[in-house]
Amino acid sequence: MTDDHTPADLDGGDDSNETRGPDAGLEAVLDQLQAENAALRDQVLRVAADAENSKRRAEREANDARAYAIQKFARDLLGVADNLSRALQHAPRDDVDTVVKNFLLGIELTEKELSGAFERNGLKKVDPERGAKFDPHLHQAMMEQPAEGVEPGSVVQTMQPGYELMGRIVRPALVVVAAKGANPGGAYAPTEGGEAGGAIDTKA
Repeated sequence: MTDDHTPADLDGGDDSNETRGPDAGLEAVLDQLQAENAALRDQVLRVAADAENSKRRAEREANDARAYAIQKFARDLLGVADNLSRALQHAPRDDVDTVVKNFLLGIELTEKELSGAFERNGLKKVDPERGAKFDPHLHQAMMEQPAEGVEPGSVVQTMQPGYELMGRIVRPALVVVAAKGANPGGAYAPTEGGEAGGAIDTKA
């Protein structure tokens, strides 16, 4: 037996692995905790985003419900507005006695108040002027006819005004459009599609 062994040999050799062992284990645990923390944070953010989206959707649906709650009621009142307008259009204006004048004044004030109530609740009249561009989303073409000074396919006359509520059409305006070719009085097919003006009633 010799004394050639070094102190390192006597201690059992290189212990660097034993020294790094606990640190490596702590690093692994730390990495795992950081990964779990990141996953939990991502999950929390997703849940928060879903909750915010649900809240906004609920608020939007509630606002829409409030905004359009009067739509059916407003549609029912449009006939009243039409009758008041027709009554004023055909009412005598000349050589009428005081009673008739007061009666007509009452109708005018009633129509004005009804129109004001419509406006205050977001119900706006769609009454295109002569020469206005035909919009199939707002207008319904009832017939077409030749018209001087009006571009083909444009509005010639409004037969009945329409109404929209908060940007949503309640009733399209019934209009006459300028003829587009050599077939006046025939079917009118607008170049743009749309529910409101998709069909023409040539019998009106």
